Amino acid sequence: MLSVNEMALDIVEDMLDLEEELRIESKKLENGSVVIDCGVNVPGSYNAGVMYTEICMGGLGRVDIVVDCVDGIPLSFITQYTDHPAIACLGSQKAGWAISVDKYFAMGSGPARALALKPKKTYEQIDYEDDSEYAIIALESSKLPDEKVMEHIAQECDVDSDSVYAVVAPTASIVGSVQISGRIVETAIYKMAEIGYDPKKILYASGRCPIAPILENDLKAMGATNDSMMYYGSVFLTVTEYDDILKNVPSNTSRDYGKPFYEIFKAANYDFYKIDPHLFAPAQIVVNDKSTGKTYVHGRLNKEVLLKSYQILTE
Repeated sequence: MLSVNEMALDIVEDMLDLEEELRIESKKLENGSVVIDCGVNVPGSYNAGVMYTEICMGGLGRVDIVVDCVDGIPLSFITQYTDHPAIACLGSQKAGWAISVDKYFAMGSGPARALALKPKKTYEQIDYEDDSEYAIIALESSKLPDEKVMEHIAQECDVDSDSVYAVVAPTASIVGSVQISGRIVETAIYKMAEIGYDPKKILYASGRCPIAPILENDLKAMGATNDSMMYYGSVFLTVTEYDDILKNVPSNTSRDYGKPFYEIFKAANYDFYKIDPHLFAPAQIVVNDKSTGKTYVHGRLNKEVLLKSYQILTE
């Protein structure tokens, strides 16, 4: 069986060999765990963002960065594809583990989830779990974890502490922006599963999403990175069988659609639970039905909201 932790470990080892080039920094803690800072106290880089994203996908996705224009304005875009959509996106990349130890909190994603089965329902849905001696976790946080946090992760994954590796990046960093835009395919597959489509029917998936500029704080950055996906992210999927419910995947089916996410979040008194969960989806999906050869297009790109969210000033 494919091991997302073993495949991600290969990428982690490459990161450790290229710290200076990637502008990252690793530290081995007293319990033997390794923490790789990708943007907390270091600049990070596009390449580190690419590797971070591929780690999140358990080594089952490929990622690149290109430049394209939105309304004549050049922006960086991430492109990605996977031949194992359910495992790479739901079984590994999904931010499905809220890690809270004392005063430390971070959203955990990546291969370690497949060892801890966070959440168990996801792994029952896709019929997958990993069996590895190593646990690789990605933490979205502006603080680095200590020994106690890493020990907690080790215990939940049933591995030794010196077999745990964490890659860490805050939202307001280049790696943070890259890896969040690199969730564009995962966002689509997650929404599909939430509305009742069997993710195991998805054969291949690719996506494209602008990378948000680095904004002044994590809250503004969180808004802009979400807007990248909700207003200009696009996904192409090949499935064994199309279902009409897939027309409900794009973000424009949400009652909250139409404003930058920061404004929506502020109006909800910064309470995620007051926001329509259907908003968290790609702007557009294109679905190729292998059984009939037909291809369906749902949703649309929205450059106006995207550029407002990015705080882009033009003469």
